[in-house]
Amino acid sequence: MAGSIPPRPDRRVHRTRRALGQALVELTLRKGYEAVSIRDLTERADVGYATFFRHYPDKDALLRSLLEETLAELLELVLPVAHDPAHAATRLFEHVHSRPDLYRVLLSLPPSHPLVRRIFAVGVENILRVSPPRPGAAVPADLAAQHLMASVLRPLKWWLEQGRPYPPARMGEILSALVIEPARRLAFGL
Repeated sequence: MAGSIPPRPDRRVHRTRRALGQALVELTLRKGYEAVSIRDLTERADVGYATFFRHYPDKDALLRSLLEETLAELLELVLPVAHDPAHAATRLFEHVHSRPDLYRVLLSLPPSHPLVRRIFAVGVENILRVSPPRPGAAVPADLAAQHLMASVLRPLKWWLEQGRPYPPARMGEILSALVIEPARRLAFGL
């Protein structure tokens, strides 16, 4: 029917997925990702074992779903203010501050994990999209974007490991001064 409003997702589906996602984060922090089983997840989330498979084919799909949701939220926050590195960095740290356990899980995965590679690739792609390369720059833009992504992930991990000793705004200033501004000057002429 033209002009009709699409049906809203069932609230039970949303609750089940949220419970499974929370269970994955909690159990991963406690046991490590590889040690978490589907049975562990369903027991922790208080959902039926078969219910899990109506939503996800495996735990990697659940983690991938959490990642995609988190990336979408993060890009929605950061991209509109990408022209202001300190503000964008502050929004990044605010987002991490709002979901520290999820970020602890994501940042604990090995660099070779497909989800970490996905985070990295999306970050590089968006850096290049919002900061066009400067012709004749001292550093190729692609290399600068990859350096920038790698250099952003380590302070995030440090901040979480240290118990978030500085507020997000201060960490945004630090990240901007330490990493973002130098990379932008060298490769993007900003």
